Amino acid sequence: MELIQILRSNIGKIIIGKEEVINLVITSILSKGHVLLEDVPGTGKTLLAKTLAKSIGGSFRRIQFTPDILPSDITGIEFFNPKSIEFESRLGPLMANIVLADEINRAMPRTQASLLEAMEERQITIEATTHKLPDPFFVIATQNPIESQGTFPLPEAQLDRFFMKLSVGYPTFEEEKAMMNRFVTKEPYAELDAVVSVEDIHRLQEEVKYVKIHDAIQDYILQIVHRTRSHEYIEHGVSPRATLALMRGIQARAYMNNRTYCIPEDVLHLVPYVFSHRIVLSLEGSLRSNQEDMIQSILDEIDVPVEISK
Repeated sequence: MELIQILRSNIGKIIIGKEEVINLVITSILSKGHVLLEDVPGTGKTLLAKTLAKSIGGSFRRIQFTPDILPSDITGIEFFNPKSIEFESRLGPLMANIVLADEINRAMPRTQASLLEAMEERQITIEATTHKLPDPFFVIATQNPIESQGTFPLPEAQLDRFFMKLSVGYPTFEEEKAMMNRFVTKEPYAELDAVVSVEDIHRLQEEVKYVKIHDAIQDYILQIVHRTRSHEYIEHGVSPRATLALMRGIQARAYMNNRTYCIPEDVLHLVPYVFSHRIVLSLEGSLRSNQEDMIQSILDEIDVPVEISK
């Protein structure tokens, strides 16, 4: 798909050597999902969100989460205007196409929960008034895995709202040198232009829905899903929301690879990113493995369909 390749290349002008992360973020936005980026500071999480917003010509807002931030600080407030003698709504920073929820695990659970309606329903409610969020609406939340002091881990109900959990990771020696050379005399982000529009993204999101999923692929997905619910080392398996998220994700990946149908490779590639953060290991399971390895072991034990008709 030409538009997707143009978008990839434009983001790649700023985010060097992270083609897989860029592809997964684009897959997420085409699937109308949200992304949780868990990584150490300084790896380009904020820059990735800003670059995506600028590349699609969309509005961007960054929310720095802290323990004292209130739900009204991100959704908005209703206030009395003495000039008009009426109550008016002042909308918060969620009213944007791309929202960066920076260090989301530093906010109190009450504030974290205020994101749920926005992420799931694409709307916010202030007092008794409901406001639709822009379309597309895409949340990129970040958290630092090496700091736990003063943080509030996201509950399972909120983790389930994130389509994928990703890590940008450190660049290689060559990638970091290329980054130094690119940034030494100029600021590439300041020179970046929009290459697609929010209308293009909305159209692509609609086209993704028509990618075909064969019955054998659906059955393969459901075998994986139900194994997470029956596994002896998993206390809570993935939800039906996760099933639908994976379905939409493989459609988006097939579409991005210029296919009108899904293949087992789409499932194998996306399951670790879509499911790992959604399972809760039992005590014995957590002593034996982590979530990513547990998902991989499930993939290894389930037969991959080999004959798929288009």
